[in-house]
Amino acid sequence: MAKIELSRVSGDFGFEAKDENGHTTRMDSSPESGGQNFGVRPMQMLLMGLAGCSAIDVLMILKKQKQEVKDYKMIVNGEREAGKEPSLWKDIDIEFHLYGDIDEDKAVKAAELSLNKYCSVAATLDKAGAAISWRVFVHTA
Repeated sequence: MAKIELSRVSGDFGFEAKDENGHTTRMDSSPESGGQNFGVRPMQMLLMGLAGCSAIDVLMILKKQKQEVKDYKMIVNGEREAGKEPSLWKDIDIEFHLYGDIDEDKAVKAAELSLNKYCSVAATLDKAGAAISWRVFVHTA
């Protein structure tokens, strides 16, 4: 079972969350809602979780296929539902940027497997109704 402890550490809405291994993350509300820009907004943290989860999958798959990934970057853009409470992620667009001697078909298949089979964050967002689109770009190093 995962355990998270959250403590208020800055202003009204500046929090620090700590997991059972002592890793910490800062969170805050937007300045429009009384936050002080102390940390990441909780909803943006979901997109960060999606990027991290998928990145681990893609790199593990490509490593098993003996692809030489020299560098890796993802860009995740999201749009939330307008005028709703709660305002869920509606559209999420992901760009996978892989650098190195990588077979493009294998990179595309790795991203597809991650988002459609392995990544629990993607599955959670999908069940919440988010439409996830994605593209893979392979750059020679």
